[in-house]
Amino acid sequence: MQKINRNVVLALLSLTSLVFLLFQLCYYKFYLSQKNGAAFSKARGSQSGQDSTRWHVVRKFLGLISSHNIPVYLIDPLILGLVNKDIEQIRSSPDGPSPECKYFCAPRDFTTFALLDKTWKHDVGLFGTAEKMGFQWLKIINKDPRLDGMDDLSGMEIPLHYIFKLASHAIHLVVFYERSGNFLWHGPLRLKQHMDRKFVPFRKLHFGRYPGAYEKPELLLVSIDDLKVQIPKNPSSFLEEMSHSRFLECRYREARAFFQLYPDDASLDAVEFRKKAKSLLHLAALTLNNLGVKFWLSSGTCLGWYRQCNVIPHSKDVDLGIFIRDYKADIIPAFQKAGLPLKHKFGKVEDSLELSFQGEDDVKLDIFFFYEEDDHIWNGGTQAKSGKKFK
Repeated sequence: MQKINRNVVLALLSLTSLVFLLFQLCYYKFYLSQKNGAAFSKARGSQSGQDSTRWHVVRKFLGLISSHNIPVYLIDPLILGLVNKDIEQIRSSPDGPSPECKYFCAPRDFTTFALLDKTWKHDVGLFGTAEKMGFQWLKIINKDPRLDGMDDLSGMEIPLHYIFKLASHAIHLVVFYERSGNFLWHGPLRLKQHMDRKFVPFRKLHFGRYPGAYEKPELLLVSIDDLKVQIPKNPSSFLEEMSHSRFLECRYREARAFFQLYPDDASLDAVEFRKKAKSLLHLAALTLNNLGVKFWLSSGTCLGWYRQCNVIPHSKDVDLGIFIRDYKADIIPAFQKAGLPLKHKFGKVEDSLELSFQGEDDVKLDIFFFYEEDDHIWNGGTQAKSGKKFK
């Protein structure tokens, strides 16, 4: 009798365990998977279920931000690279059907969108709706550099990035802010110590690792994989801009320490010169950008920005550098057309070229051309009185 009872007990325990296991499987399949988006149906042509999940996550995210009237635009470098190859076809058929998921189903961990800060009011209702749709989200904040200055290093923090995760895919939303130089800026994606570093594979993020600066893009509404989305009107230009968009913030703390040792020149002449120099720099940048010529701050202008966050008042000129390989014959006519006549031309294209243009009053613009040679780079200098050249 005792033996029979033991067998019955074992059988009942086994049956109970099996029922519990089946209950767990059913619970996951019909509740958790729907809640977290893991049970997305296979759609979009012949793509796999995993590929389809990416498309569905993007679709749900676009629905989320549309329901709150928040304008975003696509800046994902991988997808824009694919779109750029077919841009003419996409432009010509904005509502055309897509036989297969070609872009949003591309293998990746994130899809990246941009949001201009002034176009929304940080409505907390967005995040409540996101959670109801199954999204988990994370906000990355940091100090607002626009409030930094020589007199105040503000501690105010602003949102820089948002991550919306659903199933096995995540949406990376980058917040852009307007800066005083009439460009768009985004901050770095840096996690604070208390944040979950396993929330998504952050190391695979291909946008936002460093602060970036961009021109304000003209946007185009198109249909990609049957989803209406805004993209930069010229994707190739945006991708090219992305390759050299890293932004270097002015070092106000170091500048303040410098001025404690060497007080700044706040005379009327110094203030007036700096105003003219910055105006000249903006005009030079506009002229060279229109020509597609890359340049950088050089010599005393670079030193002033790096060391004291300003133009050195006794320098009396603005200095730029350009690689000689980027030289164009249109440079001189373009500056003359912009109202900056050629004052000096030293050297020649083949050897130690230097151009000097006359700005307002006695402020001039010097452009130094840099030559690459073996393992070093050099630029030429010519002594005005003697004509002697220097490397």
